[in-house]
Amino acid sequence: MKKIIVGTMAVAMLASLFVVSQTIQGQEGGAKSGPHQVGLIDMAEVFKDYEKFKNLREELQAEIEQSDAQAKGKLEQMKNLQQQITSGQLKQDSPEYQNIEKQLLTMKGELESFRQVQQREFLRKESEIYKQVYLEVQDAVNKYAQHYNLTLIMRFNRNKVEEAENPQEVIQSMNRQVVFHRASDDITDPVLGYLNRQYNSQAAR
Repeated sequence: MKKIIVGTMAVAMLASLFVVSQTIQGQEGGAKSGPHQVGLIDMAEVFKDYEKFKNLREELQAEIEQSDAQAKGKLEQMKNLQQQITSGQLKQDSPEYQNIEKQLLTMKGELESFRQVQQREFLRKESEIYKQVYLEVQDAVNKYAQHYNLTLIMRFNRNKVEEAENPQEVIQSMNRQVVFHRASDDITDPVLGYLNRQYNSQAAR
């Protein structure tokens, strides 16, 4: 539980689902006029470098570590009780021995329940973090598209094939949807910059 439960795999999954289209203004109810203009965004990069996302994950990680400490404390108590009944100083049919056994069974059930509840809660909190950040990125992309009259925003991986370090990365790079783009089509940095400025401004207030 010490690592974020979803992690980078969830970022990749969200990035693969991220497609936002924005049509330019035209006649109401009629066909839109003007050429199509496409923008590209590396969602994995945005999630990785968005300060708010990193801070929220760090807060969740701190909660997970605190929960682990509580679980370890319960385990230590159980260990001490176990040592009492395995030390040979107590007879198995004695009331004290039987009482310790009951305590161990009760604590074992409580610990298992504690872990299950905590795991569900952390999964829920993490999914809320991804949802919140995703919607904020989507809103920023919409604003950028409207301002610059972009009609379609597509997700892509901005890493180059030359940067791949193993066969799997090479294959993934070769299978990406965007084969060629102009540098001006990549809106990752402007959107990320806008998000961080907004977040830092709110945090300062």
